[in-house]
Formats: sequence, structure tokens, C-alpha cells
Amino acid sequence: MAYSILDFGAAGNGVTNDGPAIQKALDAAAANGGGTVLVPGGKTYKSGSLVLPSNVELHLEAGARILASDDLADYGTFAEQEALNTDRAGVPTYENCEYAGKPVNFFIYSRDTENVSITGPGTIDGNEEVFYGEVTHWHIEGAWYPRIPLLFLEHVQHLTIKNCTLTRSGFWTTHLVGCEDVLIDGVRILNNLRMMNCDGIDPDHCKNVRIANCHIETADDCIVFKNTEGARQYGPCENITVTNCTLTSTSAAIKFGTESVDDFANIVVTGCAITRTNRGISLQLRDEGNIRNCIFSNLNIETRRFSHHWWGEGEPISVTAVDRKEGVPCGSIRNILFSNINTYGENGIFIHGAGEGRHNISGLTFENVTVEMVEKTGWPKINHDVRPTYWEGIIPGTLNAVYARHADDVAFRGFKCFTHAEMEPYVEQDVDVEDVTEFLMEN
Repeated sequence: MAYSILDFGAAGNGVTNDGPAIQKALDAAAANGGGTVLVPGGKTYKSGSLVLPSNVELHLEAGARILASDDLADYGTFAEQEALNTDRAGVPTYENCEYAGKPVNFFIYSRDTENVSITGPGTIDGNEEVFYGEVTHWHIEGAWYPRIPLLFLEHVQHLTIKNCTLTRSGFWTTHLVGCEDVLIDGVRILNNLRMMNCDGIDPDHCKNVRIANCHIETADDCIVFKNTEGARQYGPCENITVTNCTLTSTSAAIKFGTESVDDFANIVVTGCAITRTNRGISLQLRDEGNIRNCIFSNLNIETRRFSHHWWGEGEPISVTAVDRKEGVPCGSIRNILFSNINTYGENGIFIHGAGEGRHNISGLTFENVTVEMVEKTGWPKINHDVRPTYWEGIIPGTLNAVYARHADDVAFRGFKCFTHAEMEPYVEQDVDVEDVTEFLMEN
């Protein structure tokens, strides 16, 4: 059964707060055992917080837009969660993004539910300007941290997000916490490439997730697997596939971490096109969890340097496992396959373990990988980046097609590298390997 929000008093004029009317329609559908809540096309519905119940589909017709309210009083508050979040007054997000994973406010929210759907082809608009802090040519710092996620969905069983457009988010766009059996298909995420922390999709302690056929443009990371401190009870992030997506990011197109208090396992990324991105694939292990048994295959990755506000130096593939806090050892990365990957950009493959006698990266295999290094920007090309960590995290040095430190069992088979003439002054040697046991390089 369908429930039109117009029948529950929504005005659709982009000025009136239609949140109460939309919520009445959602609650009516749930009270009758479930159904579709229809957001009619051709109108803008301004709204504060919405809570999605079980067995309900929120369907946005073509031309329909739900616009996040510019009045912060319209948003629900998790008052009990404020203590979980780091006091970050005056600390830029690119220096330390440590976050427990629990927002203080919510916009579109669901928890402890099942059979929840958000479908398109309409738009959910995060009204990003509400969350602006300092604005520069290169980036927009958020006014506070953590800000309000566009979608915050916790412990949802059988979740579907399909064919809609999510845009102009002021913080993480789609934060999935402890969700199981998730399908995200044909979704467009179109965010401002200067807006800090507006990740695309964040599966956090999630299981059995399929992300397919999506186009994502975000500042910070497009698709980022996390295990945050505030959701430890949900266990590992595992059994996930990402297929046939197009990705653009000022940070990493595909990232693991940095929040990594539990394991990441059995994750496959294949058939994706990554362009205009600061990092292509980034495994950033910083806490006690581990990353194991993952495959990255059939990818085209194009990178370019962004400003210093973003972690990374244009690496198409970055694998790092270093301690976030001094004296608190991070976990390990093992059994990772990179296969049939072409890279084209301002840096090469970067591998860096914990050091100090610890080889916590092992079993990396690169098959039929090509690295082509070409200058695209005027940003300096003189450093390696292992941020965030308890020390500065910047390692001075020239670029390389492959740079590896503190690892075991790293193999390259069918590897090719090319350096364009304008990049030669920045590349002292193609392969720079130190403190790596069982290193194999076959062209």
C-alpha cells in the first residue's frame, strides 16, 4: 500500500518544515504492517530528522527532493552519545580525524529495524552550507565535528538503497553501523569535493554488503570500510563486494580504516573506474583490528595530488599499518591480492608496516599491475604519507613506482612501470625496498 506524504500535510514548497508530515506517513505505513511512503515528484520537501521504521520503503519520485533543514533545532539529538566523541575544538580534521562513530544529531535514521528501503529516482539533499566553517579555495572545514550524517542506519537487517541521488552532505553521507544483508545499487552520491569528511558510503561493523553500479564523487573517501569504537558490539566488517562503480575522491576512492578496532575480512572490489582521486585504494590500519583475505581486481585508477588538507600523495595503491597511539600496537594486514590493475597518476605503490622490528604486513600479491607516473598538478612531490599516527607521519623522499618498508612476502608478477619525462626529476629509482623479507619482482 502507498502513502503519499501530501495526504499527511506536506507542502512541498521548500520552505515549510515537512518533516512532521513525512514522519506521520512513515508511522502510518508501519502501523499497518508496512508499505511504500511516496514522495511525489516536482517538489522540494524541507525536513528535519526522520526515523525510518521496519517494513517501509521511502520512495522518491523523479524530481522529488528532500532538503535537510537549515534550522539545527529540527534535528534529533543523541545526548547520551556526546561523551563518546573527541573534544576537537580548533583541531583541523586533516590533523586528527579520530571519531568514535556516534554522531550527536541525526537526519535520516533507523535503528534495530528490518526490511527498510530508500529508493529513487529522487534526491536527498544535505544542505551542506549549514555546516560550513572556514572556506578556502582548496577546502571547506566543517563548523564542528562530528557533524550530522545524511543517512545514519544502525543494526538494520535487510536494507536496500537503490537508484536515488544523495547530494551535498555536510558529513558522512551513508553511515551503516552493524547492518546485515545490505544492497546499495545504482545510487549517485554527488558531494562538494572541498567539503571535509563527506564520505560516500561507510559500512561500519557490517556484514553481507553488496555495493554495485554506483557513481560517487566525494571529499574524503568514496567507499570506506570502518570498525569504529562506538559500535564494537557488532563485530567484524566482512563479506562485502563492490562492483562496477565509478569513483572520484579528494582522499581515497576505496579505503579501509582508519577506525579499525575489529577485523576486516572477505572483501572484494572489482570492475571499478577510479578517476581524479588523491588515492585509489588505501588500506589504513591504525588500531588493533586486522585486514585479511581481500581481492582488488580489474580496476583502472587515475590519481592526482590534492592540497595538504588531505591525507595521501597521489598513490594509486597505499597499504599502511602503523600505530595510531604510541605504545598501542595496531594489527596486521595479510593475504591481499591486487590483480589486473592499470594506474596512471602522480605516484606509485606505497607499502609501510609498523617498523621497530615488527613486520605486520605480509602476503601481498600484485599480478599484472601497471604503474604509469605522469605529472598532473603543481603540488610538491617530495614526501610519503603515513598519517594519522602518533608522530608527524610525513616521510621526506623522492617518489617511486614501488616503495616498501617493514613487510614480509611481497610479490610482483607481470609488473610494468613507466615514468613520463616531466616526472623523472621526482623519481630517483623505480623500486625502493627496505626491511622487506621475501620480496619478488617479475616483469
